[in-house]
Amino acid sequence: MTRLKTLTLAVAAAAVAATSLTAQAREFRLGLITPPQHLWSTEAEAFAQSLHERSGGEHSVSVYPAQQLGNEAQMVQQLQTGALDMAFLTIAEISNRIPDFGALYAPYLVDGVDHAAALLRSDTAAELLELMPAEVGLVGLGYGMVGMRQVLSRSPIESQADMRGQRLRITPFEPIRDFYTATGAAPAPMPLLEVYDALANGQVDAIDMDFDSILILKFYEQANNLLISNHMMFPMVGVVSGRVWRELSAEDRELIETTMAEHLENVLAGFQAMDAAQEEEIRQLDLNIVEADAEFFSEAIAEWEATWAEKAPMLEALREEAERLRQ
Repeated sequence: MTRLKTLTLAVAAAAVAATSLTAQAREFRLGLITPPQHLWSTEAEAFAQSLHERSGGEHSVSVYPAQQLGNEAQMVQQLQTGALDMAFLTIAEISNRIPDFGALYAPYLVDGVDHAAALLRSDTAAELLELMPAEVGLVGLGYGMVGMRQVLSRSPIESQADMRGQRLRITPFEPIRDFYTATGAAPAPMPLLEVYDALANGQVDAIDMDFDSILILKFYEQANNLLISNHMMFPMVGVVSGRVWRELSAEDRELIETTMAEHLENVLAGFQAMDAAQEEEIRQLDLNIVEADAEFFSEAIAEWEATWAEKAPMLEALREEAERLRQ
């Protein structure tokens, strides 16, 4: 009887352990807006593979690029309810909900992609991530980015005055809208995958875009004037639903955090590595190129600063950190 009872308990314990393992195994979903060939999307797929391998096959991640799960506002809502587990989001949507994130879009806060990446790796930028759980119910695990912002247009832009009245495509968020409104342009929020046709049919006159997307999506086929201004960086944040995060064990949280951080770092390093070659490739195209600096946008910058210095108190700390990194 004793041996039988011992065997029975052992079998029961094994069953409980198996049940526990099954309960902990997760099939996560990760959404993002970029097309499959974009670095954000390829690193999301690489993250999925790494997490599957490092969890011993326990966890899997299905990646949904190209707005398959909706636009970013819709994905944030899904993340808040736990209907979506993870996402790579532009800071644009987060800044609509936490104004301090808008400070990352300050015109000429950084000098280029290397400076941008250094700032996003800083403790000062990490402080912003700590606002996310309470403010939006998301857990921010780190930053990525794309290249610096430029302006591609159907007609030449040789001064800020030339932007007046131009219908200019933007990502829909306040800091960039306020900047282009201050230039005299008419900002037109539009999903990335609708931009090519909008340029082709004249729905927009110009677009705010980075080198990478200009090349990948061939926007230069529909607009042959490029203002190389490097006027703004464009960060991304890797997030997990706060509801989902609370359900995870400490071990799984650490595994997800370290694995996602590794692939977000690959995004930062990837754009640093690509930037010079992409600019050279663009300069080889048959484009009318005009160079611009902070003086080009001086009036617009002053107007932007007057609004956002008050709305985003973190701007001062980020400027101090950016200046420190210049030294």
